[in-house]
Amino acid sequence: MNGIKSIIAKNISSLRQNKGLTQLELAERLNYSDKAVSKWERADSMPDISVLVELADLFEVPLDYLVRAEHPEGESLPTEKPANTYRKGIISAVSVLLVWFIAVLFFVLTVLFMKGTYNQWLFFIYAIPVSMIVWLVFNTIWFNPRFNYVIISVLMWTAILSIHLTVLTTLGMNIWLVYLLGIPGQLIIILWSVIKRQPKRK
Repeated sequence: MNGIKSIIAKNISSLRQNKGLTQLELAERLNYSDKAVSKWERADSMPDISVLVELADLFEVPLDYLVRAEHPEGESLPTEKPANTYRKGIISAVSVLLVWFIAVLFFVLTVLFMKGTYNQWLFFIYAIPVSMIVWLVFNTIWFNPRFNYVIISVLMWTAILSIHLTVLTTLGMNIWLVYLLGIPGQLIIILWSVIKRQPKRK
């Protein structure tokens, strides 16, 4: 048993470093404590099979890679290439900019063809929460999910701002009390982020 522990420990450490993750970052992705990851890499304890599956998926290796002492010659470790990360960043930025392009397009069209309309600037206000939705999707898929709570907070407050300004400019009603909805909403986001950061097991 000690032999397999040492093999798994060495493979986890090697894969983690190859992926450019710290023990804390790996722990957060697995929803464990960094102390647990440290114990795995020192061979003081061994992750159970469900965690090994998660690790294999995270490191993009077959499950048996984690328990093998020797790996076939030429079997390279998957890495997050800088070019690939750069490409993902560009795709995300282009998607967000597309939202603003559409906002500008609607602004120009309404100014040119809808004379007497004075609320076209609202398109730029609406573009903020829509941009946050787009960024949230890409951040969840490709980047650090820890920042999702910040993105969701901005999304919530700008959505409330959009509602307030729309009602104010179209109906003349100043429904500033709508911002009070953001207080419990923000507390829920904060508490949820704290819950998600708690490790499942030590």
